[in-house]
Amino acid sequence: MLRRCFVLATVLAVVAWVAPVQADDPAPAGTHEGKVVKVEGTKLTMSDKAGKTHTHTIPATAIVTVNGKAAKLSDLKAGESVKVTAEKKGDKTVITKVDAKSS
Repeated sequence: MLRRCFVLATVLAVVAWVAPVQADDPAPAGTHEGKVVKVEGTKLTMSDKAGKTHTHTIPATAIVTVNGKAAKLSDLKAGESVKVTAEKKGDKTVITKVDAKSS
């Protein structure tokens, strides 16, 4: 019985230690689609299809387009549809493209 409690406590400790590390990854590689909530400096806050908001730091090297035309991050408006592309570069995940569509 004591052995089982020890094993369970160890597993729970490992899960509690690993879970916050995984949650800190701001943008897993791939694409993220949703709506623009706001843009502040280099930060893009968007909501996903489930309504959950995410904030991404957009590097100066990212390609930003609105309706297929080159734009600046500050050109994005709240409510526009947006697709953010992130790629794994080394040990970091970097936003490489932001494509918005106004209605």
